[in-house]
Amino acid sequence: MKRFNYIDLVLWFFRIGIIGIVLWGMFGKFILGVGNDYTISDWLDFFVSGLSQGSLYALIALGYTMVYGVLFMINFAHGEFFMAGAMSSTVLVALPLENAGLTARYPVLSLLAIFVSSILMSVVVAVLTERVAYRPLRNAPRLVPLITAIGASFFWQYYFRGLYGSSLIPFPEFAMFDGKVEFLGLDFQKADIAVILTSLVVMFGLQQFVQRTKTGRAIRAVAEDKDAATLMGIDVNRTITITFVVGASMAGIAGVLYSIVFRQLNFIMGFIPGIKAFTAAVLGGIGSIPGAALGGLFLGVIEAIGPPLFLEGLGVAGSHQLKDVIAFTMLVLVLIFRPQGIIGERLSEKKA
Repeated sequence: MKRFNYIDLVLWFFRIGIIGIVLWGMFGKFILGVGNDYTISDWLDFFVSGLSQGSLYALIALGYTMVYGVLFMINFAHGEFFMAGAMSSTVLVALPLENAGLTARYPVLSLLAIFVSSILMSVVVAVLTERVAYRPLRNAPRLVPLITAIGASFFWQYYFRGLYGSSLIPFPEFAMFDGKVEFLGLDFQKADIAVILTSLVVMFGLQQFVQRTKTGRAIRAVAEDKDAATLMGIDVNRTITITFVVGASMAGIAGVLYSIVFRQLNFIMGFIPGIKAFTAAVLGGIGSIPGAALGGLFLGVIEAIGPPLFLEGLGVAGSHQLKDVIAFTMLVLVLIFRPQGIIGERLSEKKA
């Protein structure tokens, strides 16, 4: 009886209850026919749309997980790096190109210019944040940089509100992303396919960069042990700055892809995607690059499929508006069943 743990018992009952609710929702959907009647094509549309959204989460989550890997801090300002790149590239590059008629005449070159400007602005904001706000607190207690990151997030939100205004900013329309593309007899949105393919290429390139280049090995060395990395001749401050640059570049790319899909931007656009990306990083295993990518894709798909699959079967009204409930419920479940994330590893006491 002394070994009996009431907390473990409660957690097991909670796990069984959640699994029972999910199974009952699926039973109600497929056996009892509760809710709307979806075709195979509809379910595939949900899946592809979820992959597209999850790709954006994954790209943003990479910045969270890389910074955590080297500093063991949660950079809650990372969503604002995403916002800064998207808004600046739209206002300073995309809209002037559209007004000059160049987005219609040279869409590929215009997109390239927009991507480059978004990455540059995200990197500038990230490097300034790291140099001014985070580096002086490198040896401070863990809570201090966390609070500083929240403050930096609000600072950048309202800085860009003062710079570009609080109104919605429209992103130019590119004809190449309009309509659908047919594959195996099914139609998919061109914008979704473009986002998925671009994200996969970028994530693969980042993985190769971290695993196969000298700079990538330096990042992994600093993440493993800063003191030992210093003894081996690695410039830790430079490596940490490069980590912020790489993570911000991913956020800048995600900002343009987000703009292509949703086409309306404002100064608080980074908050929700940033929180979802942090959730994705935790789901996959914070500190793991493949984990962040997998967590983002998983979260996007479960957000798209979860409401019609689980909630409609339970008779919940307006289930498609409750995707955030699905997302954070999955986070709770993963933290209960596997606290280190889907493919993460348990941290040692020293790192934790």
